[in-house]
Amino acid sequence: MSNQVVKTVREDSVLVIRLCSPENRNSLTTELRQQLGEAVELAERDPSVRAVFLTGEGPTFCSGGDFKMLQTQCDPWPVHRRFRNLSRWLVPLITLDKPVVVGVRGHAVGGGMGLALTGDVVVAGEGAKFVSGFFRLGTVPDVGMMYHLPRLIGMARAKNFLFSGATMLAQEALELGLVAKVVPDDQVEAAGLAEATRLAAGPAEVMGLAKTLMARSFETTLTDMFAYEGFGAVMAMSNPEFREGLSAAIDSRQPDFAGAAARSSSNKDASGASPKRAA
Repeated sequence: MSNQVVKTVREDSVLVIRLCSPENRNSLTTELRQQLGEAVELAERDPSVRAVFLTGEGPTFCSGGDFKMLQTQCDPWPVHRRFRNLSRWLVPLITLDKPVVVGVRGHAVGGGMGLALTGDVVVAGEGAKFVSGFFRLGTVPDVGMMYHLPRLIGMARAKNFLFSGATMLAQEALELGLVAKVVPDDQVEAAGLAEATRLAAGPAEVMGLAKTLMARSFETTLTDMFAYEGFGAVMAMSNPEFREGLSAAIDSRQPDFAGAAARSSSNKDASGASPKRAA
């Protein structure tokens, strides 16, 4: 039986995904990648999961690529297979139709930094360090870095950071908008889970829809984005979360988005309609 290097636990409607291989600083071994993919699939398929909190156990969030694997699997076909398998869980994580919060404590290096940037909201500890490191090894940035980093901090800053092999401290990452919040290192878990819980209590499905639309904004014309917004509104306003939110606003009360979604799912189950499949 393989070691459990990625663990999942439910905190109400939040799925906590924890990298649990501190002995190798949570490096992206084949085993960790496979188990992380299984955790992402669980979050994707289970409708009762309304938000995800991804973090690492130990003093390092993720140290990036596994050097032992890189030494033995750098021929063309092993590399091709590795990146093909990577896309099978990384793209679903990035496009997950529910909010994702990432808690970074310690170093996020290379591909580990790429993994951190998959979060819709990133909470960093005061001692967190975001490290490039790719060109130090003579390889191109991966794990979504060349997609996310220019969008988050701009192309010029992204090039300078990557080409210089720089290290970005937590406060600088906050000032540039790379992270949403900086907290004491021993509060990363609590702050990240609290943010994920807050998002899970909101209209999580509608936020997921908005994520899908916003991901197209950098490659789409203004006219097309207006059209996407219209299509998004059609979808959102047919969702029980919208009906609950509108009703709560009219009644001057706090909305229960999660309850509305759960009731809708139960009604579909009872009527024989095809509900979302749970893992």
